[in-house]
Amino acid sequence: MQDNPNIFEMSFSGLTWDAWIDKVDDHIVENGFVEYLGARHFAAFIENKPTLLVTFESLDQVQALSANGQPMGWSLAKALGWSSMALVSDGDTWFRDPRVFGFFDRLIDDGFFEKFEQILFYGAGAAGYAAAAFSVTAPGARVLCIQPQATLDPRVAEWDNRFLQMRRTDFDTRYGYAPDMLDAADKAFVLYDPDNRLDAMHASLFTRPNVTKFRMRHLGPDMEQSLMGMSLLLRIIAQMSAGKLDRLHLAKLFRARRRYVPYLKRVMLRLERDERLYLNALWAHQVMRNTPGPRFRKSLRFAYDKAEAHGIPMPEREFA
Repeated sequence: MQDNPNIFEMSFSGLTWDAWIDKVDDHIVENGFVEYLGARHFAAFIENKPTLLVTFESLDQVQALSANGQPMGWSLAKALGWSSMALVSDGDTWFRDPRVFGFFDRLIDDGFFEKFEQILFYGAGAAGYAAAAFSVTAPGARVLCIQPQATLDPRVAEWDNRFLQMRRTDFDTRYGYAPDMLDAADKAFVLYDPDNRLDAMHASLFTRPNVTKFRMRHLGPDMEQSLMGMSLLLRIIAQMSAGKLDRLHLAKLFRARRRYVPYLKRVMLRLERDERLYLNALWAHQVMRNTPGPRFRKSLRFAYDKAEAHGIPMPEREFA
């Protein structure tokens, strides 16, 4: 790290796949490596023992969620002095590539993971599947998966019609069925929004004694972005590392949603859609006490106008 002190300060934003890889490769010198894993995957390792965070991310995620276009693991490597292994894909591939399998095989053969006191795996969506699936290579690791798929094998998950282009991809052989791969983990956490029916069905397949499933309702289709918007994701990973993460701590952290405007709007829209006018008014009043805004005021007027038209009693109005 001393030989390359400024890598965390550099911007990789807006770069294409090839340009992004080239720039990372140019600046990881003495304290890490870059390995190309076929046409659509590569691994970037930055060493700073004793904790290793292995993240699975797509370049689209990296560019969308990071202001400087860096893998999420680098933020924790910089803040907490951790080592980072970022597996990055060009698009959503679920990392189902023999070159990726071979890379992890070599890490096992070389005793790579034995150099670290603690191993953490992280991913969301397709990358959440990969985090669970490849965690088996480091027995005793802790794993955080957000909205993961268990498999896209149509014999198991034919009900998931979101990723039809992956139907012919092999999910049946090595590192295939993600829930089974978690059996070697110390602890694993699966976060999902139960209002997303297909995500909830996948989450049910992860039922294991060492897996904590936690529902985060109304966070929308991209939970990772929402958790980062609430400044929760890195805190969750840090608590998992410290051995403090459990259902109670997750519930306490999730209280941050009470100040997160996208969450507040999603609940409001759900109440409007279901025409739960009394609850809609209570919700809009509560939100406007702390987070006034024209959209919440409009929702309040909607609830009272509709209730008046149908003769429905409502709570006393606080805002015009």
